[in-house]
Amino acid sequence: MKTLGPQTAKVVEVIHDRGIDLFTIADVCDILGLQPKAASDLIRAAIGRGLVTRMRRGNFLLVPFELGSETVYTGNPYVVGHRLLGDRPHFVSHNSAMELHGMTTQPQFIVRFSTTRGLRPLNEHGVEIRFIVRKLEHMFGIIEIWATPQQKVPVSDVERTVIDGLHEPAYVGGYAEIDKGAWMRRGDIDPDKLTDYALRLGVGAVIRRLGFLMDSCDIGGERHRDVLKAHLTPTYSLLDPVMPKDGPYLSRWRLQVNADPDELKMARST
Repeated sequence: MKTLGPQTAKVVEVIHDRGIDLFTIADVCDILGLQPKAASDLIRAAIGRGLVTRMRRGNFLLVPFELGSETVYTGNPYVVGHRLLGDRPHFVSHNSAMELHGMTTQPQFIVRFSTTRGLRPLNEHGVEIRFIVRKLEHMFGIIEIWATPQQKVPVSDVERTVIDGLHEPAYVGGYAEIDKGAWMRRGDIDPDKLTDYALRLGVGAVIRRLGFLMDSCDIGGERHRDVLKAHLTPTYSLLDPVMPKDGPYLSRWRLQVNADPDELKMARST
């Protein structure tokens, strides 16, 4: 039975008041003034009554009463990942940032965070959260978005999301997906930020792909393209490393275009 004793009721009340999804034994100790052993025993009993779900060692979620007899609850994965990362610099990125920015029409089953120190992937109760390690100097282009009515999470802005998709197309479903996402938000994209972010990241393939994308999606002007061209080297890169290595070579951007431009245009209309 999902019955609440006075101590458990107090924990539920304070956790709700704090507007957090994920909580720890330390939170219970703070709320009730208990020692860790007593707090752990209380949580174990709450799990047994279907009031709490264990997500990862030492991290727990309240099971909403509106779920009735259900005893497993995964919460909002963006908030869960944010809480798991704690004080580590981090942000929602790649396909997950695209979802939050309305840049994709595909359902996203994996939530991705970029952070300065990785964690083991979380795969609990059907929720999969993966962590991508970044250098501290590459933690830029970050804003906050409401993931729930009570909780904001850090997420890459639209321009940084485009750059990350060009850097690692495999994490967004291939070049075609980031091309379509940029097209969907092209009226909101700042081309100055795009070019600045590409140069700050300092990856030649990203600069090449960005030039192609700006042409393809009609973003920015010639001055932005000139800035990118000034940083090209003779080496050629694949437009989409997820796809087979074939297709024509485009000297303008030092790319092997292994994605059909006509198919990219068609994808934008879907």
